[in-house]
Amino acid sequence: MSVRTTLLLSVLLAVLGGGRVLAHARLIRALPRVGATIRGSPQELRLSFSETIEPRRSSVTLRGLGGAAPTGPLALDANDARVVRVPLRERLPPGNYRVDWSVTSRDTHHTFGDFTFSIAP
Repeated sequence: MSVRTTLLLSVLLAVLGGGRVLAHARLIRALPRVGATIRGSPQELRLSFSETIEPRRSSVTLRGLGGAAPTGPLALDANDARVVRVPLRERLPPGNYRVDWSVTSRDTHHTFGDFTFSIAP
């Protein structure tokens, strides 16, 4: 095999096979939905990611006008290790809220982000 062919195959394998290795967990869905205005307080936050999440190295915080809202411990959904569930300990009053998330996927890549939602009066 020529040097040129070997180099071409190496590049092709890196491009096709390396995508998974370089992947980071992306937020693909959230409940409440990103930017949504909902009626009534949710009972939990549900964040769905593109990768399996390592819960011990991940966190989700919720902030409203009065500061941090009390939440229960972060846990993976029993049926899907890409879904993080965070129970809310108290009913949230109407207002604007910000969810800050920081997750580490099972392949040890760390990502973070935030989104907002509102509760209508």
